[in-house]
Amino acid sequence: MNKKQYSVEAIQSGTVIDHIPAGKGLAILRQFKLLHPGNAVTVGFNLPSKSHGSKDIIKISGVHLDEKAANRLALFAPEATVNVIEDFQVVEKRHLSLPETISEVFRCPNPNCASHGEPVKSRFYVKTKGSQTKLKCHYCEKTYSREFVTEA
Repeated sequence: MNKKQYSVEAIQSGTVIDHIPAGKGLAILRQFKLLHPGNAVTVGFNLPSKSHGSKDIIKISGVHLDEKAANRLALFAPEATVNVIEDFQVVEKRHLSLPETISEVFRCPNPNCASHGEPVKSRFYVKTKGSQTKLKCHYCEKTYSREFVTEA
């Protein structure tokens, strides 16, 4: 008898972020502050993936990401999916799209930017050209590659 075994435990209600590129799971947990007191968080690293070879996965019990929050994840993991779970079943599967602007997630890499010394929230305009994604700071107007801002 061939028995199927899951590497990550199922959750009753919450959110599953699946198809995260291998190695990006911790960055997403850190940047999006997904560790909430009282909510179980399960993270799988380098799990087998049919389409990408390996992937990371994050399961958060009791937390539901709205569409805006889910789309901010596209900066890290454009091919990720956000699954809404109710009664152990996927009730909604969201494919991500890049937002036009993103606020309060990243700091501007420019140390002279007004966002560092003033009580303002960071804000970037998201621009995509071909396969490249760039972020332009609202305050200093400097443009950076997605990787440079997300890893700063």
